[in-house]
Amino acid sequence: QVQLVESGGGLVQAGGSLRLSCAASGSTSFSSYGMGWFRQALGKEREFVAGLSGGGGVYYADSVKGRFTISRDNAKNTVYLQMNSLKVEDTAVYYCAARGPGFVSRNVLDYNYWGQGTQVTVSS
Repeated sequence: QVQLVESGGGLVQAGGSLRLSCAASGSTSFSSYGMGWFRQALGKEREFVAGLSGGGGVYYADSVKGRFTISRDNAKNTVYLQMNSLKVEDTAVYYCAARGPGFVSRNVLDYNYWGQGTQVTVSS
């Protein structure tokens, strides 16, 4: 059973930066997993933010392209989300997700494993 634990959330002013981490355990093939970051703002549906395939392909939502960067350290079984130039509208709970070996999906239903989420609040 894969377990995901996010960290790195917090309160930051608009224009600032945060780096989220997602530590995975319970699998020996993490490096091949499709990984995604999603977020859910209060009263809204969970939405795709960024994804990283086992082959290294990266994908971003248009709203974060050029500001956020997803990466992974397979030696540490960890995926990161570097968030720069943060905006008030980036405020949400951010979730890490894994869908097993394969490609990235923008659909929440395609992910088998989820972390507990970490709150990101951007103030004006």
